[in-house]
Amino acid sequence: MVEIIAYTDGACSGNPGPGGWGVLMHAKQDGTLLKERDLCGGSADTTNNKMEMLAAIMALETLDKPSKVTVVTDSAYVKNGVTGWIHGWKRNGWKTSNKKPVKNVELWQRLDAAQARHDVTWKWVKGHAGHPENERADELARAGMAPFKS
Repeated sequence: MVEIIAYTDGACSGNPGPGGWGVLMHAKQDGTLLKERDLCGGSADTTNNKMEMLAAIMALETLDKPSKVTVVTDSAYVKNGVTGWIHGWKRNGWKTSNKKPVKNVELWQRLDAAQARHDVTWKWVKGHAGHPENERADELARAGMAPFKS
């Protein structure tokens, strides 16, 4: 069975400010790399959290058919949100426990829909700690941000 591993990262110059997202996708079978793909993009006025989320969304939305996917992120916000907080938000009509609207709700809803198509495992890695694939995702995020920086 082919497994997809998506290493995702977001970057922002200023928060808010110009930002980018990056994804390094690996398709593996029995531990052997079959295919590698880079994705990146950005926005002129965004936040780091939005770019972290968009990286994960794009990784999942890019897949043509339902797949077994491991999303590796250095964002505790994304991992904790999608594996924990989102369940309460949905029960509460997309409100926090304090009855306030969830920040970035459109992106959380999009991420929720994107992951529903797949069998997703979420993993967190420490950012900027020498993890080669995470470093590559960071490079891609910065490349995605480059056209928007003045």
